Amino acid sequence: MELIVALIAMAFAAAVGVTFLVLGCALYDNWWPMFVLIFYFLSPLPTVISKRMSDSLDTASSACVELAIFITTGIVISAIGLPVVLAHVNTIDWGACALVLAGNLVVFLTILGYFFVFGNEDLDYSSW
Repeated sequence: MELIVALIAMAFAAAVGVTFLVLGCALYDNWWPMFVLIFYFLSPLPTVISKRMSDSLDTASSACVELAIFITTGIVISAIGLPVVLAHVNTIDWGACALVLAGNLVVFLTILGYFFVFGNEDLDYSSW
């Protein structure tokens, strides 16, 4: 039951994060920050691939896991840097940048929470 509650909470948090992103675009009538969605889709991929390639993320560190963490960090930093650079060159307003950064924070914390909750190998899918 607690997994279902966690899943619902993460879905709500992801919806709030994407709402911040859409508000940052719609209120300032500039849709350039929507390119951050690409980073949302790319950020969990290195971790998912490294979990398939290595035995476990909980045991001693391996090169595959370290590379996945490095690539994921680069993707997250790029998602944070894109709206800041767009605001710096006056492509978007700083208010839109703040809303997009708030959305980034919520979405990436949701993705991190997903890997904490559902990252273990002992998950029983029959409880769904």
